[in-house]
Amino acid sequence: MEEHQLVIILDFGGQYSHLIARRVRELGVYCEVKSYRTPPDVLRALRPAGMILTGGPNSVYEDGAPRCPAEVLRLGCPVLGICYGAQLMAYLAGGEVALAPRGEFGGVTLERTGPETALLAGVPQSSTGWMSHTDYIAAPPAGFAVVVRTDSCPCASMANPEAGLYAVQFHPEVQHTQCGSAILENFLRRVCGCAGDWEMGGYVEQTVAALREKIGNRKVICALSGGVDSTVAAVMVHRAVGRQLTCIFVDHGLLRKDEGDQVEKICAETFDMNFIRVNAQDEFLEKLRGELEPEQKRRIIGETFIRVFERESRKLGKVGFLVQGTIYPDVIESGAGDSAVIKSHHNVGALPDVVDFDEILEPLRMLFKDEVRRAGLELGIPAALVWRQPFPGPGLAVRILGEITPEKIALLQEADAIFREEVAAAGLAREISQYFAVLTDARSVGVMGDGRTYDAVVALRAVTTSDFMTADFVPLPYEVLGKVSSRIVNEVPGVNRVVYDVTAKPPGTIEWL
Repeated sequence: MEEHQLVIILDFGGQYSHLIARRVRELGVYCEVKSYRTPPDVLRALRPAGMILTGGPNSVYEDGAPRCPAEVLRLGCPVLGICYGAQLMAYLAGGEVALAPRGEFGGVTLERTGPETALLAGVPQSSTGWMSHTDYIAAPPAGFAVVVRTDSCPCASMANPEAGLYAVQFHPEVQHTQCGSAILENFLRRVCGCAGDWEMGGYVEQTVAALREKIGNRKVICALSGGVDSTVAAVMVHRAVGRQLTCIFVDHGLLRKDEGDQVEKICAETFDMNFIRVNAQDEFLEKLRGELEPEQKRRIIGETFIRVFERESRKLGKVGFLVQGTIYPDVIESGAGDSAVIKSHHNVGALPDVVDFDEILEPLRMLFKDEVRRAGLELGIPAALVWRQPFPGPGLAVRILGEITPEKIALLQEADAIFREEVAAAGLAREISQYFAVLTDARSVGVMGDGRTYDAVVALRAVTTSDFMTADFVPLPYEVLGKVSSRIVNEVPGVNRVVYDVTAKPPGTIEWL
């Protein structure tokens, strides 16, 4: 990407930091999230076109509050402060920040006042915004003009165009702010001068070229789970170095119906990869025999995966690189404003300890999940795989309550496949963030034909979410639920009742285990 297109998101631990970055990229501008601890010299060397200071849970005047040096406001690029970032800008520039007489949370009416600014171009005199603050800017710094107010907040936005400094107390990145997208676009294009032409095709080409140069003639190995992230990472590396890459796919037998075969077909046939499929279903089932506790199931699956992968990888000898499907949210420590080490994951976290390699390759580490999918399409991966539903690492083990048996796995695979088929047939697949079936450990009395049954209960789950931190259940049409229920009880032996989960997150989680 071109240097002038880079915008830095300086993270102070706000819950919406990732969302700000996603909104910026959606507007065609490449951005990266950096910790507020990043030295000004390092930031200056990146030659950013602009910088955004995020929200955060602290008060700027408290001891130990996350603060960057005032020099950050003088790096030669425009700066936009959001919520805590707005208060910090005021504090660093010599203004006054204090506990508000009354906090503001939720929707408010924003009233424009003061001089016209490029940040608010096209924004109406009155609009709605989303607030979440108990502190406020009691006195703007010298050189700043108040340009937006609310009934409870005398400085909802301030600006010093000559210095390139802008601040908003509200959150333009959330959908609840009526003109939020326009405000962000104004900052990026009108204030920072960004062209807004960053796109995934160019990013993929540049990443592939960089991988080719870095890898050279060395061998690469990838632990392929079959999920979207690891598959896109593998295809991207394969595009760069071809059959220097070997993918090891450990099939633990807990995938969705026919999924293992689909992964093998795409990798081995469509892309002609060096592909090793290890059918380890019996080994995993034996290890899981009699286990009821969810966390123990996860631990057993994780450890067994590592042991199986270790056995196979040793056959290849020393390799130059290990590929991992780490994506951007994995490398940003949640709510702390710092980069974190690679997330602990059943098929990733411990692999560096058991594989003989020189370096880790993470070709997706700067991409969000939706961007990974777009990269997959650019690479030619079939849309059916790219848009597959999120799937937990331990697979169906976290969707089978009680002991895991071959019979239960087969039952749930069929029920889940029917649910996914009917959601797709109703044209709802892309409108739902995640949907799946769960095999409960309950049994119920039913009537089939002239006899009574005592069979399993299957629960259906469908949620909508933007970040998977919170989620709401989807009010699926009754005709869809009715058809799914009818098909499951008639086509899946051993099931006589289907229920629908209408729990939000919180208080529930998306997965049952």
